[in-house]
Amino acid sequence: MRRKHTMPFGAEIIPSGGVRFRLWAPDTREVELCLDGAQGSESLTMEALDDGWFALETDRAAAGTNYRYRIGGQDTLVPDPASRYQPQDVHGPAQVVDSQAFEWRDEAWNGRPWEEAVFYELHVGSFTDSGTFSGVETRLDHLAELGVTAVELMPVADFPGRRNWGYDGVLPFAPDARYGTPEDLKRLVQAAHERGMMMFLDVVYNHFGPEGNYLHLYAPQFFNERHHTPWGAAINFDGDQNHWVRRYFIENALYWLNEYHFDGLRLDAVHAICDDSRPDILEDLAQAVADGPGRERQVHLVLENENNIAHYLERAGDKPRWYQSQWNDDIHHALHVLITGETSGYYQDYAQGPIAHLGRCLAEGFAYQGEPSKHRQGAPRGEPSAHLPPLAFVSFLQNHDQVGNRAFGERPTQLASEEAVGAALTVLLLAPAPPLLFMGQEWGSRQPFPFFCDFGDDLREAVTEGRRREFERFPQFSDPGFRKRIPDPMAEETFTSAILRWEEQEHPEGQRWFQLHQELLQIRNRSLVPHLSGSDWDSGYESIGERALRVWWHCPDGAVLDLYTNLGDASLPGAISGPGELLFAWPTAPEGVGPAGLPPWSAVWYIDNAVSNGGKRHG
Repeated sequence: MRRKHTMPFGAEIIPSGGVRFRLWAPDTREVELCLDGAQGSESLTMEALDDGWFALETDRAAAGTNYRYRIGGQDTLVPDPASRYQPQDVHGPAQVVDSQAFEWRDEAWNGRPWEEAVFYELHVGSFTDSGTFSGVETRLDHLAELGVTAVELMPVADFPGRRNWGYDGVLPFAPDARYGTPEDLKRLVQAAHERGMMMFLDVVYNHFGPEGNYLHLYAPQFFNERHHTPWGAAINFDGDQNHWVRRYFIENALYWLNEYHFDGLRLDAVHAICDDSRPDILEDLAQAVADGPGRERQVHLVLENENNIAHYLERAGDKPRWYQSQWNDDIHHALHVLITGETSGYYQDYAQGPIAHLGRCLAEGFAYQGEPSKHRQGAPRGEPSAHLPPLAFVSFLQNHDQVGNRAFGERPTQLASEEAVGAALTVLLLAPAPPLLFMGQEWGSRQPFPFFCDFGDDLREAVTEGRRREFERFPQFSDPGFRKRIPDPMAEETFTSAILRWEEQEHPEGQRWFQLHQELLQIRNRSLVPHLSGSDWDSGYESIGERALRVWWHCPDGAVLDLYTNLGDASLPGAISGPGELLFAWPTAPEGVGPAGLPPWSAVWYIDNAVSNGGKRHG
């Protein structure tokens, strides 16, 4: 089976032979196609069409031909903004790709139901020593054994330099050549499907990176000065001539889902997307996916949105109207405060009553549903979310943001005790919300994941100093000398420090952590997943003192799930008992659980499968 997503722009091999090139360049009157292929180098004038388009069909190009565009007779040659491959990085030529050269063997794959999702987020460049798509493929059996059902790649769109988190990409249709070829990425997706795992891709639709973006030379209409973001003028989703800009990003989403057969996308930082039109770009994109690949198989869309905008997660019956789920920063922040005691930065919003914040997240989704945020100088944050099912919120104890945006990239295992981290994991991995693991977490890695990049000389110093200035407002970094200890994101050793040391999983501590993750995920799959589908949930919580909590969920099929957790150093006396079967308890041999109460840093799960829909027990 062969797959190709046809687009109105870029280079497409045509059935009659040759290649069709199309470029939207509304700010120029002349475009030349500059070829560098087996037949030598040559320049061909493209035909000017209506609405700012330029096009050319030629038999002078074929798969493997390198090409660029010359705009308005200038000396600068620019890559195709819809390039499918950049073998010489963002400033080099694009390469014509035969999208149908790869023969897929996963035609029977139809995806997996959302309630089965257990995410594993990884960065391709630092996940293995090779830093490639092929390297990731060699570790898929490890992830399957762990219990992962959905691998999520941090962005792979072509970025400048040799290393980057991926959020500075400038050519969103081209997998970065440092990681391998388009065929290598397709092989990785297929290999995951062969092991029963979904593949998700993180995509960035809120900005282009600071190096290698040439759109301002010929299509400044891509940007709208009326809106401003941390990266400058916003992407033009609602200003003059926005049609092709919107189409560009919608086609990008469809391209990854169709041509690469990804099972879903995670849309980065959509709170930084500015769009006053209705329907907005997020709704348009979700509808295009539902009307396209979503009609044929199970495709899932996930948001990151620090504004806690719940209406994108609304359900139509048991199905999402727009987006399946959102990363839930609130539950991370509440747990982080409880197990580490840190209350600076955005953690200050969870310093008062963190156990109540955690309970609200577990039972209702967001902790902030319109309440004022101290971190935001009293501005309200969020929308009501209690009516949404738990499946609308992805939970985590660590991810690339929450680890990597720390000055030194520390993980929870470096900041909290093993008892505290184990209790937090037990809460997260058996709660109904889909959990997400970050690479290396499963063996309790203490390895940092610092911020790293590799820009050209004109940006190098500014990026290094800018990174250190970010932390000036934190008391512990008030000393300029101490700030200089923050790893230089441009230094190669900062990147190499993040490359996973796989040998650590063989150490006794690594095996102990792996077994805990694996056991919890086995219990989740066996005892919890069968009860998770549907939107008819009823849940609640009650704080037990300052550090303990009880939460209960009535599942759509009538099963009842109960959690008791003590996230503090003191024992909690008093009888603890839940209905039905004891699912799991942390510590794994908790003599104090039951008649004697809850010991420090403990979590106990019960499930009652006997309750019918007609007789739901209320907490």
